[in-house]
Amino acid sequence: MKTGLALMACCGALALAFAALAQTSAPGPAAPGPAPLDPARVQTLPSARDYRPPQGIGFKATDFISENVRLTAQWFYAAENEGRKLPTVIIAHGWGGTAANFRQDAIDLARAGYLVMLFDYRGWGDSDGRVMLTGDKPAAGGTFTGQVRELRGYIDPWEQNEDWFNAISYAVTNPMVDADRIGIRGSSYSGGHVVYVAAHEPRVKALVSQVSSLDSRPYKPFQPDPAKAIADANAAASRLAAGQESYPAERARAVGNLVGAPVGNKVVRWAPVEQADRVNAAALFVLAENEELFSNTNNGILACERVMGPRKMVMIPKITHYGVYGPERERAVTAAIDWFDKYLKPAG
Repeated sequence: MKTGLALMACCGALALAFAALAQTSAPGPAAPGPAPLDPARVQTLPSARDYRPPQGIGFKATDFISENVRLTAQWFYAAENEGRKLPTVIIAHGWGGTAANFRQDAIDLARAGYLVMLFDYRGWGDSDGRVMLTGDKPAAGGTFTGQVRELRGYIDPWEQNEDWFNAISYAVTNPMVDADRIGIRGSSYSGGHVVYVAAHEPRVKALVSQVSSLDSRPYKPFQPDPAKAIADANAAASRLAAGQESYPAERARAVGNLVGAPVGNKVVRWAPVEQADRVNAAALFVLAENEELFSNTNNGILACERVMGPRKMVMIPKITHYGVYGPERERAVTAAIDWFDKYLKPAG
């Protein structure tokens, strides 16, 4: 392959040596997310409606609804393809990221002939968050005025996947979207989300999962005491259910240096690798050979072995988890484009 990636078949078990183990700074699951973001850097990224694309790229920002919450989508396409029906790739961020951080990837895919939709989960980036009442309300319900708090910057994979399903349902309303040629791409924590979504959404014809986190249940050696981590998470869920504790503070750091704290026990119950055998879409896994945040064997490799549709694994040599966002970004994007070209574009 022209990018010089090391290609590996994903049939059978593969033994990998891990030079570094991630340790969490507080009880909970092993850190499974993308590169921790400097809050100051996040604030300097233009909002969706202030963003201006490079020459030759069409762009628009729109809103859609997911479980009664307004989310923001960002659309990218080559200007020469304005108004054409195009194969479409939908992308969302992983743990603690925002859609804005994937704009260059979206531009690269747009130049390759795709319509690309980035979106922020509820409570992240340009999207609204759920609101909760902070005071009393009339007993009868109905319309009333009250104080509310917007919930932002927390980690709930179950909500995020509902946002994925609603993003797809919204995308197909765009006349430029070819509803028969939809692909999805996720990275790190969202690398697990795209597997779960493809397992339950037949409109997805191809997926790319990079530096894939597909099992955030605590396990050794990445969590020294898995039983305690689960017990602590269950206790947190009980406090939430009893009204003794509120949602995490926005962008709190409770798992290593990752931005965004888990809600209750939702993260320790999240294991989309168990759904991989329901995936019939063409699946590409782009992994880092020296993955340090979790076990490739228990995540991307295992998922690749289990998917039922066309499958392939690309192991990028000599890089750690964050290499796909830095020095190997172009290689990872090229691998994704090659995969989508094969399964989303008509032959010839």
